[in-house]
Amino acid sequence: MTFCYNISMPLTILTSARTDGSMKSTNPDEQSQIDQNRKIFLEKNGVSPNDTTLVRLDYETNDYCRYICVDDTEKGDGIVSESTILSDALIVANPNHALLLPLADCIGAIIYDRNANILMLAHLGRHNLEQFGGTKCIEYLVNQFDIKPDQLTVWLSPAAGKSTYPLFAFNNRGLHEVAIEQLIAAGIDADKITISPIDSSTDDKYYSHSNFLHGKQNDDGRFAVIAYLN
Repeated sequence: MTFCYNISMPLTILTSARTDGSMKSTNPDEQSQIDQNRKIFLEKNGVSPNDTTLVRLDYETNDYCRYICVDDTEKGDGIVSESTILSDALIVANPNHALLLPLADCIGAIIYDRNANILMLAHLGRHNLEQFGGTKCIEYLVNQFDIKPDQLTVWLSPAAGKSTYPLFAFNNRGLHEVAIEQLIAAGIDADKITISPIDSSTDDKYYSHSNFLHGKQNDDGRFAVIAYLN
């Protein structure tokens, strides 16, 4: 089952589901199947794998607020060719350049500026939020592109709710709650933030790493968020 979100903008957002297969694995023996799952999902939604770049995270670091602008020369990176980019968010300013972010519990934040036609796809999980990544990713856009935060529109993907994934550093509040607070602190208007109502830890259409660790889900996969400018 695939979900496509129409937010009345020249922007397309897609999310895969468990029926589409896992979009990431920590087992190298499964990489061929992961590559195939990504390709099939993209192509059935009219997106070329050759025009898609993977948002690949790195937890062997002390910095979870790394943001990189990519252009057409990085198309296909991590999708049809070896992944060479490590970041917590990628930014594109050209149409038909899709970004793909695998998720299991955390938030995929799609941040869009209509006037500058700039798109960021950011990972907002515990590590990022503890370093105030929700605020820093907006500050990066403001500094790099001289845009105004109150002109930005944000969409937050399905994520695990606080009953399954409480953030201990934030008084056990949930991912969405903390992310929204940090985005607003960066100058985003609250009415320009759209939150998916789906709790990925209670909706079995989605993968949840927390559920896997607690024996509630047999497969430790990842669904994906894909976003691109039309």
